[in-house]
Amino acid sequence: MSERPGLDRERMRELFDLRNSIVMFTGGNYTDDPYPIWHDLREQAAVHPGTPHELNGIEDDLFFHGLPFPEWPHFTAFSWAACDEAYRDDVVFASSATAVDPEYEGGLRGYESSLLTMGGAEHRRYRSLVQPSFVPAKAQWWITNWMQATVDALVDAILEEGRAELNVDFCAPIPVITITGSFGIPVHQALDVRETVSDPQKMIEFLVPIVEARRNQPADDLISVLVEAEYTDEDGEIHRLSDDEIYSFATLLLAAGSGTTWKQMGITLAALLQRPEVLAAVRDDRSLLKPAIEESLRWMPTDPAFARWVAEDIDFHGTHIPRGSILHINLGAANRDPSRWDRPDEYDIYRPLKPSLAFGSGPHVCLGMHVARAEMTIGIGALLDRLPNLRLDPDADPPRPLGFYERGVMEIPVMFDA
Repeated sequence: MSERPGLDRERMRELFDLRNSIVMFTGGNYTDDPYPIWHDLREQAAVHPGTPHELNGIEDDLFFHGLPFPEWPHFTAFSWAACDEAYRDDVVFASSATAVDPEYEGGLRGYESSLLTMGGAEHRRYRSLVQPSFVPAKAQWWITNWMQATVDALVDAILEEGRAELNVDFCAPIPVITITGSFGIPVHQALDVRETVSDPQKMIEFLVPIVEARRNQPADDLISVLVEAEYTDEDGEIHRLSDDEIYSFATLLLAAGSGTTWKQMGITLAALLQRPEVLAAVRDDRSLLKPAIEESLRWMPTDPAFARWVAEDIDFHGTHIPRGSILHINLGAANRDPSRWDRPDEYDIYRPLKPSLAFGSGPHVCLGMHVARAEMTIGIGALLDRLPNLRLDPDADPPRPLGFYERGVMEIPVMFDA
């Protein structure tokens, strides 16, 4: 039997509590279903003035990508066509405020020079350095080196108990151990690193000795990939990434890699467990696991809105948006647009597969989407393989989605035959 990963359960609950002090700033106390309002708004117009939370009647000042920026006009796109177009046009709908105002100094601390905010040729050049480690063909590298052993150990830890809370005790550790492991950080320090998400400078303190060691002796990990990566500048000169550029890459990957996939895995598990006949079908036919995950991504993406900065005046899907505005892409609403999907509010793993916007689209489509899919596939597959008669605990409250800009389920209490 594998050893339990060195993660303190109570500390895990604090760090991954969807109502903790950090998540509260993104609407962590929101318990309503936002989709009916989004449906009504989308039927009225493809684009509306205002932020997504304001249009849902939330008066709190929330923080997220593109928020709060009180000095900028805000608009929100709700239709599939508008959201997809905004993602694909990175000239008008830029990824950073500096595309509108080169002197702008606001934004997300620690991410100003990251892939998240780069545009054009610079973004393509830097993304190409790390892209090869995240293509589908590289998924087995992640599975073999970091995912499989983590998943096996987590299942071992609950196998004989007959019951478990899967959201924090299972889903949450997988991405954080995967991404920190790819940095060369040992498991016992994984939570220390996860704690630094809101303080990139502390994250850098973990990376300094690792980057130095990999420059002297590369290993089979992601930091070594970044250390050895080379790019050609506009003058034709070949460069390697500086330490600061590597820190920027790693900080972004940690925030994205450990902050979303666990919630999406939880949403997927909850959807299946609340539909026992669908769960049984997936258990008996594993070819259905892929569409079950893809349908979860469409039906309830964990981060349902992201922002773009409008660099030119534009008449956009019936609404005039002036230069210097922020457009929020409500991909949650777009993913349930009835013009693209029949019965869009239903979780239906048998519907014909069509790309959704859960991982974005266009030049900034999520770099780690194939790794995230692999984590969910390996994790859920292991539960179905090794926990017989897996089912929701009838004596506990059922899983319930909450949150606004970061959605997930608090707990997934289950029973199984030990």
